Amino acid sequence: MDMLTFVTAAASLLATPGPTNTLLAASGASRGVRRSLPLLAAELAGYGLAIATLRLALGPLIAKSPALGAGLGLAVTLYLLHVAATLWRRGAAEDVCAGPITFARVFTTTLLNPKALILAFTVLPAPTDAALFSSAALLAALIPVLGGSWLAMGALVRQNGALAARGGVVYRFSALVLVGFAAMIGTHALGIA
Repeated sequence: MDMLTFVTAAASLLATPGPTNTLLAASGASRGVRRSLPLLAAELAGYGLAIATLRLALGPLIAKSPALGAGLGLAVTLYLLHVAATLWRRGAAEDVCAGPITFARVFTTTLLNPKALILAFTVLPAPTDAALFSSAALLAALIPVLGGSWLAMGALVRQNGALAARGGVVYRFSALVLVGFAAMIGTHALGIA
């Protein structure tokens, strides 16, 4: 995969609404961008640890047992469908993000975010690829940039009451996007695609 394709794939995935981005947008709306900036470090640390763990611990096991990879794909599919159903039912940031949005909460949510699985095994080059280091460094730069855009979007929603009134539409759209990701991962795990 060339760098332009890598950046496009990684940025598209990271920009897609999901559990971490929902928390970031809600924090931007409730506390503002500047007070929410430390959460970007939590996101970066969560993705970094998740991707490293997946690649180092599960990568060799999945290479030896394709059934384990398929099972992991199905588990991620079920998790995505659960998050999508939650977003669809609740439809507003206040409901989805009830409780304080802390460094630990963003870190944990990102650590469990299924996007890390896609980044680890689909977007990042193979361990033997010479572009792995530069791709990982570029990914580490993209994560806070795109996370920051979610903080800014949340702050914009807070400042613009008309956008806030349409918040339910945004979360329902997010739910549909997650269902699309779930379908792609599920069909791949089942060997349909």
